[in-house]
Amino acid sequence: MATQGRDAPTRRLEGEFDYVIVGAGTAGCVLANRLTQDPDVSVLLIEAGGKDDYHWIHIPVGYLYCIGNPRTDWLYKTVAEEGLNGRALSYPRGRVLGGSSSINGMIYMRGQREDYDEWARVTGDSGWSWDAVLPVFRGSEDHHGGANAYHGAGGEWRVEKQRLKWQILESFAQAAQEQGIPATDDFNRGDSGGPNGGVGYFEVNQKHGVRWNTSKAFLRAAMKRPNLTVVTGALTERVVFEGTRCVGVEYRGDVAYFARARCEVILSAGAVNSPQLLERSGVGDAARLARLGVGVVQDLRGVGENLQDHLQLRMAFRVNGVRTLNTASAHWWGKLMIGMEYALFQSGPMSMAPSQLGAFAKSDASRTRPDLQYHVQPLSLDRFGEPLHRFNAFTASVCNLQPTSRGSIHAASANPEDAPVIAPNYLSTEEDLRVAANAMRLTRRIAASAALAGYRPEEILPGPAFQSEAQLREAAGNVGTTIFHPVGTCRMGRADDADAVVDARLRVRGVQGLRVVDASVMPIITSGNTNSPTLMIAERAAQMLREDRRATAPANVRNEVSASATPA
Repeated sequence: MATQGRDAPTRRLEGEFDYVIVGAGTAGCVLANRLTQDPDVSVLLIEAGGKDDYHWIHIPVGYLYCIGNPRTDWLYKTVAEEGLNGRALSYPRGRVLGGSSSINGMIYMRGQREDYDEWARVTGDSGWSWDAVLPVFRGSEDHHGGANAYHGAGGEWRVEKQRLKWQILESFAQAAQEQGIPATDDFNRGDSGGPNGGVGYFEVNQKHGVRWNTSKAFLRAAMKRPNLTVVTGALTERVVFEGTRCVGVEYRGDVAYFARARCEVILSAGAVNSPQLLERSGVGDAARLARLGVGVVQDLRGVGENLQDHLQLRMAFRVNGVRTLNTASAHWWGKLMIGMEYALFQSGPMSMAPSQLGAFAKSDASRTRPDLQYHVQPLSLDRFGEPLHRFNAFTASVCNLQPTSRGSIHAASANPEDAPVIAPNYLSTEEDLRVAANAMRLTRRIAASAALAGYRPEEILPGPAFQSEAQLREAAGNVGTTIFHPVGTCRMGRADDADAVVDARLRVRGVQGLRVVDASVMPIITSGNTNSPTLMIAERAAQMLREDRRATAPANVRNEVSASATPA
């Protein structure tokens, strides 16, 4: 009989399943759908949060009411960061069905060809190359433009154009073009719109102006199948081993439970929660586990290391003679009109993704590919969660797509209710500091372009006093904040890579029956928003699990699995 944990006699046996998935976020929802397409496979999906039935999840602008809300957000914070001049940041992560796809910016972005070709190089697996993953992206996709060489149609993951335009954004796009950033209508061909990047409106994961999260896209259909069990409001405490084989998980809902996995346990708890769950279960750096008072199952020094994130530098400019959301929503009648437009047409400001216009550019001419991404908004505020300014303004946030700084996320204790220690280590390298200063200079050049001159833009954040290289670096520490893209804390790598946590097939090294499938496995952050790349990882993982099951099953079962598997 399986060892059921420290207090096994008090734990109720939930049951035995072929696969137990921890986390019903982006990856978990995809896995639950794909694995249960085989009616002979039973799956338990465990989610710490609740159902995605909160109305603000589905209204796009509702991210304002989901981030920082304990109903939908883990409410994590970073440590005080030296690179941010001693500031600590809120670190939102979705705690609800759909995970962060229920509270994020809805931007559909894949990244650049070079990102995935580098994954293939560091893992030794060509299946992670751009040419190999492009069909996987296409297979999930339902693109508004239909199927072509780069996009798919008929998949679960709906991609639409945004349902609004602002003159200030149109003018910013023209200004960017004046600075050598060409116009593009597609950021997702692998080249960021061409060798010099591009500027255009982001495409979004919405359906008719309503958020399209992975719970709607993948989980709801799967929940109608009798071979899927979904448990919400259940905090996973640790995974359970017999020797070095993972045999199940302990979690706590109304009482304490143990669920056995006949085949595998899959951690899809995200880049923040998967590493600390491994550590609480005895997988991690042995010295660190000893300090936590956790027995060592497998000594893996890379667990929780290699944290990468995109740090956005928020620059705001006051403008004249053009309308922005600051004044459009300043009075009750403006709010009423905005509400009526959304109620009648699902368009207008309430259908807004947090950022509408995007641009990819180079921080300096020596770069072989774009290393900057802009998120441009027709609004301004002092900091997230505070009221909009009472004057017209726009914000141009710019992030380093390929940061060299590396941080960490580790369990603070063996208690699963204790928040982890999140230390992103932003702006800790000379290269990242140099890119930050150059990015702010480029933003100022765009703001000073002829296309915006009629609006007389006036920089209000960080302010024109910051001019020298040293001052710009200081300003980056003042205004820098996360754009919510943590990855890499259980990264994949070759067998001879001592810092890799999982192999190229996402199996945790040194143990059996345990995989990690979420953004934590990325060895290098993608050059753009990270939600859809995580979805692609889950699609590939589902195919790997099918292949491994076929390889170990009797001949008659292999045929059934092969027939039931739907190509990703």
